[in-house]
Amino acid sequence: MTDEPCILTTKDQLILEAMVQRRDVASGDHLQLLRRKLGSARIVLSADVPPTVATMSSRVLYSIDGREAAARIISFDHAYMPAGLILPVTGLRGLALLGLGEGQAIDIPAANGGRERIVLIRVLYQPEATRGGAAMPSAAARILRGGQGTLPRADNDDGGQGPGAA
Repeated sequence: MTDEPCILTTKDQLILEAMVQRRDVASGDHLQLLRRKLGSARIVLSADVPPTVATMSSRVLYSIDGREAAARIISFDHAYMPAGLILPVTGLRGLALLGLGEGQAIDIPAANGGRERIVLIRVLYQPEATRGGAAMPSAAARILRGGQGTLPRADNDDGGQGPGAA
């Protein structure tokens, strides 16, 4: 694995722990990688995960053994997604990328019996990064964080009474 520990959100940790319990989902090399990740990961709240870390539902750009980069969405299940769009954590590559930071790499068993090195080049989209203050208007962010401020009032012609007022 990489020298630096991976970072998992509490939600992602719970998903991985459930996978360990379900032997039909994880066995062999996959189960070993699951246990290794859970044993060495730094667990953080979703609000505290750096935007450069691959979390569940993140769209990532990665490379395998220095070949051409590919973009995929890390997901738990691929049953309803078109082929080539996602990388499920029920497979080694998806699981390997989960929790890595940009520039980190991990070596995993390859299908041919050898090893392959996966490098997370960039996190193109991370759902946690779009939540919270960064994606909210500043007044709303202050209110939700317990600070002072007011939400802007919507301009309408009913005097703020709403559609049911008469």
